[in-house]
Parts: sequence; structure tokens; C-alpha cells
Amino acid sequence: MPTPVLMPQMGESIAEGTIVRWMKKVGEAVDRDEPLFEISTDKVDAEIPSPAAGVLTDIAVTEGQTVPVNSVVATIGTAAESNARAERSAPPPAAVAAPARVANGTQAAAASTQAQGDGARSGDNGADTPGTASGEAPRQRTSPLVRRIAKEHNLDVSQIHGSGTHGRVTKQDILEYLEEHASGGDVPPPGQQARAERTAQEGSVDIRPLSIMRKKIAEHMILSRRTSAHVHSVFHVNFATVDALRKASKASYEARGAKLTYMSFIAKAIVDALRRHPIVNASVDENNIIYRKDINLGIAVAIDGGLIVPVIKNADEKNLLGLSRAIVDVAERARTKQLKPEEVHGGTFTITNPGHFGAQFGMPIINQPQVAILGVGTIEKRPVVIDDAIGIRPMAYLTLGYDHRLIDGATADQFMADVKKALEEFDEAQV
Repeated sequence: MPTPVLMPQMGESIAEGTIVRWMKKVGEAVDRDEPLFEISTDKVDAEIPSPAAGVLTDIAVTEGQTVPVNSVVATIGTAAESNARAERSAPPPAAVAAPARVANGTQAAAASTQAQGDGARSGDNGADTPGTASGEAPRQRTSPLVRRIAKEHNLDVSQIHGSGTHGRVTKQDILEYLEEHASGGDVPPPGQQARAERTAQEGSVDIRPLSIMRKKIAEHMILSRRTSAHVHSVFHVNFATVDALRKASKASYEARGAKLTYMSFIAKAIVDALRRHPIVNASVDENNIIYRKDINLGIAVAIDGGLIVPVIKNADEKNLLGLSRAIVDVAERARTKQLKPEEVHGGTFTITNPGHFGAQFGMPIINQPQVAILGVGTIEKRPVVIDDAIGIRPMAYLTLGYDHRLIDGATADQFMADVKKALEEFDEAQV
């Protein structure tokens, strides 16, 4: 029995996804859990595994096309079903023409008369059909994304050679066409020529369409700013105790297949504080507060062209070793597009780490429908006052962004005070 392949939901707020690339062609065999296609959403670019073993008998959604979640994008069947489908779709064999034996001009004249009559019936009164003498090509089928890009650049899609199924123009085809013409390969069409003239006064520019992920991130961030009343609190935290424990236990953790990082300690301090302050782990639904019993920790991971937030489910049930393993695991699989759909949704609190690139601190935007997010600044040695003396300690700024509709400043600061104390006085027994 054929198995439908559905567009997965890659996040609780995600309603659609875009097919970026098919890794299999119709008629090719596929194993269960073998990567079948790649999608792009505002939360993740991911390779989606096949739900069953068999043969890819049909592709319903082409590369570059955006469809709602749970839409059927392909079908997995058996080799017999694939062959039957190919036979049904094959054109009928052409009729074999009989030998033309003309003894006199009678048959030739009849054939000429018949041809003229056929021409009249086919619409020779100025109404050409596809492939007639007018030379007009039939309308080319394309995805909504390709048509939108073509419209933005005033392009005629029929001018572009398509590499997709049945010669369809894919997103990659049209982007390569735009790049080629931008570099001076051919004379650009009118729309591009006008844009070039309009921007000539502004200097040299390189205009490229936003990626699917970039557009979705933009929409999600604007929605969050419009939804939540953003407020931020910044705490300066001494990481001397954490630094000493990390250096002392780093080798033993590596021997157990884990990587002990500062993020491991921060995650542990956060989940412990969320237990004591459940309002920070909640969400708002119009006139209701939804208190979430599970603590699902999102860890933002920077990738080329965007940001992914894989989620560690039931993070409060893990010790420091378990959190260390989970953080490294989801980060590596996020960068290699190996995350499963359920691993990028259901988060209740997010940690983002701009300090990894040297930022002192940031003011992060809340990841909806959550009500708080932690930004981690760079950890570096700084002079600080300790018992009326100047000392050098590894310090960092931790920023809590929170939704003031639900969380007051006092609650946010109490939460952060607990996080600060947990890190500065980290219990050695937890390592």
C-alpha cells in the first residue's frame, strides 16, 4: 500500500515549509529513515527522512514550492507501482503511416484537401494552439516562489532553462540566472535594466533575494516584537568557580563522551531556577496563563544564513553530564541538518550565546510563544572589586529578555539573582 510523505511541522508556530531540494528522483529506491528531501522554515533547514522503505513513485511538490504542514509532498510505493505509474504516464505510440502509393494525382489532391480541412478545424483563423505556426510556447509550470521572484525582477520564466522535473524552473535556476546577468553575462531584461539604472547613483550593489529561512526569521521576529512587551535585565556574573570546576573535570567528561562547556553550567543554573520560578517557563494565551510542567530548553545555534533553535526536552531531568551531552549533540546535528521535526518545537525557554563571537551582551528577542530568553555575553577576565580589593576574574554579562505582560521586573530580577548565585556558588557535588 502506498505511503504518503507529508510536509512535517518543524515548530509549534510553523504553518508551512518550502521544499529546497529533492535527494531522490521518481523511480529511485529509498530506505526507511534515509534522507529524502530538504526543507526550509523560519526555525530550521533540515533533511527529512523517508517514512518508509520502497520506491519514490510520485513527487507532488517541486523544489522551491511552499506548502502547508501535513500536505502530501510525495508518495512511497513499490517498484511495481512505480512501473505501472510510468506506463500510465507514457505517451501512446505513434500510428504507423501507410506507404504512400500514388498512381495518379487523385490521392495527392485528396490528401492536400484533408490537410487544409484539418488546419481550419485546428483554428487557423488567428487562434493558434500550442506548437502551431505562431511559435508561442505553452505556459510553463512553476512554483509560487519562482513566480514571485520572477515578478520581482520582471523576468520571463520561459527564457530560463529549467533543471527540475519535466524542465521546470526551480528556485536555484532563477537565482543562478539572476546572478549570471548581474555579473554581465547577457543583456538583462527590462526590469533588471531599470533597477540597475536606479541603483547606479548609489554605487556598486549586489541584489539577492532573501532566503526562505531569512524571510521566515524576519516574520517571526517582527511578530514577537508586536506580541510581547519586551524588557531586559542585565546581570554581571563571576565565573571563577565555574571556570575552576570546568578545568578540573574537563578531561573526565571527555572520557565519557561529553564536552564540558560554560553553556553546560549556565543551562543547569537556568533549569534549576525555572523550577523555582514557573512563571518564567509559562506562556500567555489571551486571558490565560499557561503553566508548563515540562522544562524544554532551546539552545540557539548559528548556522550559515540563519539561526536554529533545537530543543532539549525535559532538561530539568538531566544532570550536568546529561545536559553537556545533549547540548553538543543537538548543536552538531543542527549544523549538519540532521535534526528531527520534534526537536525544534515545544521549547519553553531559550538560551542564545552572542558572546561566542565576542559580544559583551545582547538584547535578544523572545522566541514566541515563550515569555523569556537568556542572552549570554562573552566570558573574559576583567578587573573587579572583591572584598575592597581589585581582583582579576572571568566575568560575563547575562541578559534576561522577558515579556512584561506576564513577568514583572521584580520577578525577573529574582530569577536572575538565583541564576547568578547558582553560577558563582556552583555546587561541586553536581559536577
